[in-house]
Formats: sequence, structure tokens, C-alpha cells
Amino acid sequence: MIISILNCDINFGIGKKNGLLFNLPLDMKYFRETTKGHVVAMGENTLLSFPGSKPLKNRTNIVLSKDLDHNYEGVVNVHDFQEFINFIKEYGKKETVFIIGGASIYAQTLPYVDEVYLTKVNADGGAEVFFPNLDINPDFECVDEGVPIIDNGLEIRFTRYLNKNKK
Repeated sequence: MIISILNCDINFGIGKKNGLLFNLPLDMKYFRETTKGHVVAMGENTLLSFPGSKPLKNRTNIVLSKDLDHNYEGVVNVHDFQEFINFIKEYGKKETVFIIGGASIYAQTLPYVDEVYLTKVNADGGAEVFFPNLDINPDFECVDEGVPIIDNGLEIRFTRYLNKNKK
């Protein structure tokens, strides 16, 4: 199983200045609990955005860096997108793989995911990078709209989309 997991604002914005748009403790707890013990796959900038640029604990971290000289400790280093996809598909046969960013990785891997766990924030975060709008994408169907809850003063919904045409 391959799943993209992220949050977005009302415009499907997902980040700015290589960071998140909102401070959402409940969403971060959901992310931690959902991905713990599984595989997380990301681009190099996502790894570098973590505290100390260290991989996430209690997870297998796969990191794509196009620079052959960039090899990080404690992760599976991959230097080619096709190799990245192959690793994800292989791991995904045995366990759940979560795609965790950034924007380019989300966009490039979207055809290969089974599902998207998307926390929708009912606010405009002034994003610089965006996720494809799944509400108008014919390949995706929202199967769980979630219920509105308040997280750090913002209304959020934990939604889930199925990919009807996975590659």
C-alpha cells in the first residue's frame, strides 16, 4: 500500500519557505501515529526541513536526492526518480509506504499511490507550493470527508481519497 499523507489549505496550498503552513498539533499527532513503524518516502528538502535534518524515528526513511554526493545517515539514499519509485513499489508490496513530501515528490508519485490522507485546513495559508486539487481530479474519489474539528484555532478535516487509476 502506498499512501500520500499531508495537509493543505483551502487552495490546496501545502507549504512556503520549505516549511508547513500551519502549526497543527492534532494533525502532527495524527501524522506521527499513522506513519510510525512504517516506511516514509521523501525528497531531500523534506529531510533537511526536519529538526537537525535527521530522519524520522521508528520508521524506514527513503530519501531522493539527485546529487550523487548527498548520502544521509540512517536513511535509504536514492539518486534517481525511477529507482525511487521502484523502491516504493517494492516496499509497498510488504508494508505501507507513506509519501511525505515535498511538493515535487507528491506530484510525481501521485499516479502511483493507492490513497491520499489529506488533512484539509479551512484557511488560506499563503502558500508558495501546492498539491493537485483532488476534488477536480477524475482519478481520485473522496471516500471520507471527515468531521470538522478545531486544531490550534483552525477548523480541519481528516479526509481520505482513493486513486481509481493507479499506475
